[in-house]
Amino acid sequence: MPQYMLLIYMPGDNPMTPEQMAEMGPRWDAYTQTLSDAGVLVGGDALERADVATTVRERGGQIQFTDGPFAETKEFLAGYYLLDCPDLDTALDHASRMPNVGFGSVEVRPVWDRTGPQATSREQLAQA
Repeated sequence: MPQYMLLIYMPGDNPMTPEQMAEMGPRWDAYTQTLSDAGVLVGGDALERADVATTVRERGGQIQFTDGPFAETKEFLAGYYLLDCPDLDTALDHASRMPNVGFGSVEVRPVWDRTGPQATSREQLAQA
């Protein structure tokens, strides 16, 4: 069955207060339970804040470590879910019910199946 990553993005310019995070906790727990109950949940987790990230690059034969995220953006990657879904439409349906869609965003990306041809368009992915 195809796998899909649901990448959870949150606004970077307006971080949630601890009280707001505590209020959202039960909604995230309930959402995660619906994925589990549907039999599609492979894994997932929240990530620490982007400002505690370290970016690793090789430039000119030298490894470089840079404090902070890869790029400054208006949103930051806050977590992910990995789902086994029969098709993209099912993954999109699950993503549309994520608690943050009203103020953040969710990127749904197919996991590359190295055993089959790589889809190059939504149409090819839908036919797979």
